[in-house]
Amino acid sequence: MASIKPRPVKIMDTTLRDAHQSLIATRMTTEQILPIVAKMDKIGFSAMEVWGGATFDACLRFLKEDPWERLRKIKDLAPNTPLQMLFRGQNILGYRHYADDVVEYFVQKSIANGIDNIRIFDALNDIRNLQTAVKAANKEKGHAQVAISYTISDVHTLEYYVNLAKRIQEMGANSICIKDMAGLLVPYAAEELVSALKEAVPEMPIQLHTHYTSGVASMTYLKAIEAGCDIIDTAMSPLAMGTSQPATEVLVKTLQGTPYDTGIDPEALNEITEYFKPMRQEALESGLMSTKVLEVNINTLRYQVPGGMLSNLVSQLKQQKAEDKFDEVLKEIPRVRADFGYLPLVTPTSQIVGTQAVLNVLAGERYKMITKESKGIVRGEYGMTPVPIKEDIVKKIIGDDERITCRPADLLKPELDKLEKEMTMYKQQDEDVLSYALFPQVATEFFKYREAQQTKVDPNVADTKNKAYPV
Repeated sequence: MASIKPRPVKIMDTTLRDAHQSLIATRMTTEQILPIVAKMDKIGFSAMEVWGGATFDACLRFLKEDPWERLRKIKDLAPNTPLQMLFRGQNILGYRHYADDVVEYFVQKSIANGIDNIRIFDALNDIRNLQTAVKAANKEKGHAQVAISYTISDVHTLEYYVNLAKRIQEMGANSICIKDMAGLLVPYAAEELVSALKEAVPEMPIQLHTHYTSGVASMTYLKAIEAGCDIIDTAMSPLAMGTSQPATEVLVKTLQGTPYDTGIDPEALNEITEYFKPMRQEALESGLMSTKVLEVNINTLRYQVPGGMLSNLVSQLKQQKAEDKFDEVLKEIPRVRADFGYLPLVTPTSQIVGTQAVLNVLAGERYKMITKESKGIVRGEYGMTPVPIKEDIVKKIIGDDERITCRPADLLKPELDKLEKEMTMYKQQDEDVLSYALFPQVATEFFKYREAQQTKVDPNVADTKNKAYPV
């Protein structure tokens, strides 16, 4: 090992976004986050992922907080470490495709409020669904990272990933992330994939993101690092493992004194670990953190199905009193997936394929009952599938309906002005229109709540001594 040239590995910390999204349903409050940010800022992380994903929705819906306010407060306390967000391409952080003007404005405002790195991905790996966000991030001088949704299938070969990486480089991305959302990437496959990407796009930094669901994540990181991976995503140990990422402290210690030494002081991490420990304990005691999400789920590797998707299937079958059909459904999933052009299984495609597989088994006939979302996939509403869908499947699912062959967002008219008019009575900051664009009902509820909290007080009659403020 002594002969290897030093190549320090960078660590991106996910504790304040993906870790609590994975383990405690994104319920960490801004009040819980802020006291530790300044200390995390001094550690030397390459970035901290603090925003995007489900945090935006959870802030408004469950925590009654303004996500933009959270971002600004974190930025104030972390001037030295780049802040990162997860961004679902043309879906932004919502569940449909938005017009380009909304995507551009969201990127602009995210960077203006404190985001440095935007990790952009698309469930189908359709490059066309990423281009608007990448261009906007470049225009705003942000770091545009494109994430490849990793999956395993007959068509997801090394050649497929290498071609994708070359196209990502051509579109102007600053770095590439291998996004292994289901924990399917095993150690030697990671070594092979990272080596192939480093050879194909040598000037692009390669980052690896995985989840501990299947139990192999730390070994996968080690083989990827040896193959040239530049950055790995980890979480502080109280919110690591299970369906979250490998633990930061463990990987820092593992790499210490090697050519890949992160340069992070393990002692400095202790204080942060101690800060999050009571939070983990509290989440376990309240039932917010289920012991289920902490188990190794080896079925993830057996069926190549994300852990969250497996639990969804179980509950769907329970409702139908058809739990005995579980194995049949598991065998049907790869068939539906192949019929639908070998989709990667990540939100929303995992739900679409899973539900359709359940319907096929329960009906006793394939595609007798078809969901609106399955029709949307075949029609092309979500973008281009990794391989074209066969004609007989198209016919069976949408008949002679017209299919979308262009980029789906090309069919959307600009919508910012219209959205602005709809919510103008609630607007207190420019960013409010974006909260409304993504989650109209949830944001409206939040705006009403915010207004109720802001009842104006006459300072002349306020009883400051007893903290009673007559309105």
